[in-house]
This record gives sequence, structure tokens and C-alpha cells, in this order.
Amino acid sequence: MLQFLAIRPDGFYVDGTFGRGGHSRAILEQLGPGGRLLALDRDPEAVAVAVALQEEDSRFGIVHSAYSALGEVLAAAGRMGRVDGILLDIGVSSPQLEDPARGFAFRADGPLDMRMDPGSGVSAADWLNAADEDEIAGVIYRYGEERASRRIARAIVTARAAEPILTTTRLANIIAGVVRGEPGRHPATRSFQAIRIHINRELDELEAALAAARAALAVGGRLVVISFHSLEDRIVKRFLRDHSRIDPALRALPVVPDSALPDLALLTTRAVRASDGEVARNPRSRSAVLRAAEKQR
Repeated sequence: MLQFLAIRPDGFYVDGTFGRGGHSRAILEQLGPGGRLLALDRDPEAVAVAVALQEEDSRFGIVHSAYSALGEVLAAAGRMGRVDGILLDIGVSSPQLEDPARGFAFRADGPLDMRMDPGSGVSAADWLNAADEDEIAGVIYRYGEERASRRIARAIVTARAAEPILTTTRLANIIAGVVRGEPGRHPATRSFQAIRIHINRELDELEAALAAARAALAVGGRLVVISFHSLEDRIVKRFLRDHSRIDPALRALPVVPDSALPDLALLTTRAVRASDGEVARNPRSRSAVLRAAEKQR
């Protein structure tokens, strides 16, 4: 991440997904007294950690916001088109996964919530107990790439008719009752992932954030995106590809209009993945995929 951001000591940088601040602290270590780092996060617990860092370091600021609002936040700060680097680390943070009260995982029982910001939106329990069978099946298939999505949806609708589904363990057990897990993977893993993505509109959030980041970067500014899910990486890969080449349909024109010229240059022609040593130290990095680009004009 630090390599591809190529941090200038006096630059202005954005961490669009603060989490618990690991990346932000690493960036601050590279900044000089004149450098600045602005972070965003929609999780109140993450924001509380960031506020403490803000009080320690005057070069750092935090905004309680989804990263899809990156454009509005930077416009309000007068920074559109003047950002030297933006980092987006997509997905759920380790503290969110490890806290049963957040409802993201099923290793320990907890309320079926799954919201990045528990103070807004509809919880996973509210949605699962109200959505029809076709909608549930569609979400699990589309976002979890789960072949047994229809069987799972049918089991959920049948189970909730007897009693509302309110906890992570109950949902996991319902799914395990109709699906066999792959070796080393719980049968409910794909479904939990799909429901979480749906509840938090994660793919829509990503698309909005990428568009805002492209507009916010200064010439020479860099965008670095770390994703953990194939659907997320597909969106990032397509976005960077489309904005780093001329539209094939326009190549035959005698003169390509300036508006059609690419404004990003790829810094990663292939996905960058964690080394074996890093995976050994941090097993969750196994699924991480990094892609980066630089603003050209």
C-alpha cells in the first residue's frame, strides 16, 4: 500500500476506510509536518478510535461517513482535484468480525445485525424476516455465488414462519441443515457474506467511491484499492481498465476527443497479493487483492 501510494511528506491523503487505523498510522509515519490525512468510516466504533488519533495528531482528521460520500466530503473540504492519494480497503474489519454483538459472523452467537453503522438502515434480521423467498434467493446467489441459494431461501422462509430468525447461530444452523459445507468452510459462509453485502449496499458503495476518487485526485495522485471478494475485485478491475484506455468503439475515429482520452494509468497490470510470509503472519490477508492507478490528466 505504501509503495503504490508513493507518499509525499507534504501531500494530502485520504483513507476512505479507517477501520481501526492500521493503514492511517502507517501513512502518518510517512508524512511530514505539512502533510495531511483525512479518514472516513461509517462505523461509530471505528470513528471513536479515529477521534482519539485525531486528538493525538493534528495532521489527521476523521469524518463519520460512508466512503461512497467521498466526493461530498472532499468538496466540503475544498479538496476536489487536489488529493495526492486515496486508499480504499474494502470489506469488514477484524474487530467487526470478532464482536458477536455486530452479527457479522457465527462463531459465537449474537444478534443478526450485520450493519456497518448500527444506527442506520435495516438490520439483517429485519430484512430476512420480511423479504420474500425469491428476493432472499437472489441476494444469496448474486452476492454469495451460492448454488444452493433457492434451497437456503426456502429453509429460511419455512423456519421464520415458526419463529423469527433473530440470531447468527440460528441462521447458521438453518443453512447448515440444507447445505453441505466445502472442506474448511462452514455451509453458511457464503450466505452470511451475501446478506452482509446486501444490507450494507457494499457494491453500490464501492462504485460510487471509485467514481468520486477518480474526480478527487490531483494529476499524479494515486488510487490504491484493496478488496477481499471476487465481486468487489471485478468492479475495481473493470473501473481501472475502462479509465486507463480509449474506448474501443472510438479508436477508429480520425481524432479521438479529449473527453474520451484515458485519465488513469495502471500501476498494477495484475492483482498484487500477499506474500506467503504475510499470509503466515496474518491469515486474513490470504484473500486480499490490491490494485492501483495514477491520475494522468
